[in-house]
This record gives sequence, structure tokens and C-alpha cells, in this order.
Amino acid sequence: MNRRNFLQRSALATLATGALPNQANTFVPAHNWDGYDFGRGPAITDRLNQGPFPSYKPEEVVPGAEVIMATTPSKKRVSNYGMGMTTYLCDELGPGRRENEPLEKSLEKLVRLSLGDVLYLRVDWRDIQSKPGRLDFCDHWRIAFDLAKQYNKRIGLRVQLMSPEIEPQSMPDFLLNKVPLYKFGTTNEIGLPGKVQFAPQFDHPVFMNALKEMDGLLAATYNGHPQVEFIDTYMYGFWGEGHTWPFPDKNPFPDYATAERTFVDIFEMQCAHWKNTPLLTNTQPDYSNVGNSEIVDRTIRSHNWLRTDTIFIENMQIESLSNRPAWTGAFVENGISDGTPESLKISEGVTRTDNIIAHAKDVGPNYFSLWNWHHIQAERLQHYYEQYPDAIDDLSLSIGYRIRPSWIWSFERDGHPGLVLGLVNDGVAGVPGALRISIVSSTGQKLAEGSLDPGYPLPGKVRQALFLFPKGTNLEGLKMYAAIEVKGMRYGVKWACQQKTEEDGALVVRRNI
Repeated sequence: MNRRNFLQRSALATLATGALPNQANTFVPAHNWDGYDFGRGPAITDRLNQGPFPSYKPEEVVPGAEVIMATTPSKKRVSNYGMGMTTYLCDELGPGRRENEPLEKSLEKLVRLSLGDVLYLRVDWRDIQSKPGRLDFCDHWRIAFDLAKQYNKRIGLRVQLMSPEIEPQSMPDFLLNKVPLYKFGTTNEIGLPGKVQFAPQFDHPVFMNALKEMDGLLAATYNGHPQVEFIDTYMYGFWGEGHTWPFPDKNPFPDYATAERTFVDIFEMQCAHWKNTPLLTNTQPDYSNVGNSEIVDRTIRSHNWLRTDTIFIENMQIESLSNRPAWTGAFVENGISDGTPESLKISEGVTRTDNIIAHAKDVGPNYFSLWNWHHIQAERLQHYYEQYPDAIDDLSLSIGYRIRPSWIWSFERDGHPGLVLGLVNDGVAGVPGALRISIVSSTGQKLAEGSLDPGYPLPGKVRQALFLFPKGTNLEGLKMYAAIEVKGMRYGVKWACQQKTEEDGALVVRRNI
């Protein structure tokens, strides 16, 4: 594929490390992500002692420690904040709606689809605002939030500032005669032959002021909202993905510095408004020369997350996702088959969708899209799944993080009983934040709590944590709870073990070894 070939160019300034830079013009050149210095991870509170824990002299940190309980991996889907198969309710062509069926019914069938854990609203600016000073949400936005509450599902958001499918523009009508438009021309590459493509002048003061107002109003309601999982970064270009492919060397800015400064300003505005909700930034290489590398770098340093709009195009996106810091969530978006023969595209016995899912798993995603591109319907998703369930089932049983205390050691030190948990992650991604453990007595008294280092436990590795209790504490019957802390918010985490847990999510300590 020749789409979005990465431009080779020299760096405009030295590489930024450590704290966020204060000025634009700090282009970050391509680099290996493995081991790269992105600064410190998110701050944690009450850091737990994570070892090592010798049990013999001369160190004897946990004297006489013995395994009293062990858990095994769950064989069921586990739904937690910061992960999940994600059902698209709408895209740039509007909501998924079956012909001659009420919109509410079509959306409800998507929401209640058992394949999905999280819902996704991908709307245009004009869908949520028609007049300055207030927001007025489209029908499918309002219906989605009502249904999400009814079916206990969370929602991810994207508000597009520009989309090639939208007439006349993604921005509201009240801006059309005030914000200049840049003309690209026509292309046959994006499925819209003969249509002239335009972009708003993003750096125009009227556009920037209106965007700041809209985002402030949106965040006032949804920042830290219990139903909202994340919101995408407002990026340049088509669908907000950071590009206007296939128009090389064209963008509405007078120079690179202006483009980068504009989108740095937009990103910092979002960071200020969305203090408690993760922002997802597309890993699109800087095809359109607008500052993507700097925005991606700032995303990691500000402890936000990543997304990609593909799995089979740029190798740089694969590098970014697969070697991202462990505490950085990642969303893989890719359209999938609706199960019709012409959409299966089988090669050597493997459908294209199964191939996509396998490669999404290779980069360790927290989220994956359940999305019939431009043809959204619950029946179409179900039609494919009924024919080819294995790849979707496999990813749904491994996506994100799946945490359990695999080993539980007991010991006694100076008369104080204690536990060491050997925590493991059976998922494909690190914890997108910090895992917190709390231990409560059988009578409900909190005895101990604290956080692991951000991102831990890592897939395929064990992270230990020590808990010491008051003298006389009976270890059997203690209740262990997990939660994830992300941008100052805490969400309960379900243990991903085969052993029984309580209705409130507790795993009770009992001797089973």
C-alpha cells in the first residue's frame, strides 16, 4: 500500500526529553520506542513494597513464607475500565441504522451486542453544536448515553473537526462564513471521486476560539464522567487522524512551525480541560507536515493514550504501539467484514478480518473496534461472528490486562502476620495506569492498601507486593480488592481468575494449596 508514505525530513529542533516543552518547533524525529526516555510515568500514591522478599537468613524479609493459595487464569471474558472490544455506534456517515427501523432500536441492538464491552461515538463537531455558547447533541448521542446506562457499558468519544464525507464541513454552520477554507482538489483514493476537498483554516482565531469554547463545554459535562472511557485528541485532517492523504505537500498552513504550534495549542487546551479522562492520540506519521510527532510525544509525557486507524500500513505505527510505555493504553481501529462472501477476502484459509485481529493482538491492544466500516449494523457484526467466531473470541479473552494474584504466600514477622501476592497479567497489555490493591478484614475493616508501579504487572511477568497486618489478624477470610487509578480517577477491577470471587469483586483468602 502506498497510503501515507512517511516523509523523510530533517529535525527542526533538538529532541525534547523530560518535561513538556513550552514552545512549538520541537519536531521529534522517528526513534525506536523500546527503552526510549519518555520521562516519569504517572504519579502513584501509597507505593507498595514490591520486593524482593527473601525468606531465609541472613535477610529473612518474609520468614517462613509458604504458598497458601494459588489462582489460575479465567476462561471467561473480563470487562474492566481501560480495555475492551469496542462496538461502533456511528462513524462519519452517521449512526448505524437498519432500513425501516427506528434509530433507537438499531442502536439498542448494537449496544446490547454481547461481543462488545465499550461503545464508541464518532461524530462531527456539527453533531453536537449548532449555536455558539451551548451544546445541542444529535439524537444518536443522546440515545447512546441512555442505552449505555441501561446496559452498563462505557463510551469512548471522537469529535471530528474535518471529514471528507461531510457536506459542507464538519464544523457548525455558524462558522462557515467566518473561517476560510483551503482547497485541496479532488482524488479517487478515498472513495469520493469528483468531490472537491476542503480544510478549515485551523489556526484562524475564530476557529480556535470556537473550538476552545466547544471543548470547554463538552469537558464541563463529560470530564471524569462515569460513563466516559476516553476522548480522542482533536487532530488535523480527515477524520481527525492527523493527515490529509493523498494530498502530498498540501495543508492549510503557511509553514510547518505554524501548523505544529496550532496543534500543540489545541492539545494543551484539551489537556487542561480533560484532567481526569484519557486523551487518545493517533499514531499517524507526519505525512501532512503538521506536527504529529510532537503531539504523540506530548501524549505519552502527559500520561495519555494512543490509537491507530490501521494495522496494515505504516511500520512506524506498529513500532509506536508495540513498544509504548506499559502504562499507556492503546486502541486499534480497523473495519471488519460483515460476513458477506465479497467482504471475507479469504487467503490461504484465513479471512482478512481474522488476519487483522491476529495482527492487532500482536501489538498488545487495550481496545479493538467492532466496526463494519460505513455499514454499521448489529446484524452484520453478528453475521461475521456466527461464521468465524474463533479470532474474535481469542482476542476478547486476552485483550487489555487480566490481573490475578497467582501466588499468595503467608508469613509472620515479629508477631505480625503478612501476605505476599505474586500478581500476574494474563492479558496482552500493561495496566493503563496504576493497579491498586486493598485488603479488608472479614468484618469490613480496611487493613492495608497501596499501588503497584504504573503499568504493572506486565504480561508474562510476575510483580510481587507485600502486606503486613496487625498482630492477631486471621489471614483466612481476608478480602482482596483491585482497582485502577488513571488521571486521578479510580475504577474497580475484576480479578481474572477461575477461582470464585464475591459479588462485590473481592477474592477471599483461603487455603487451597
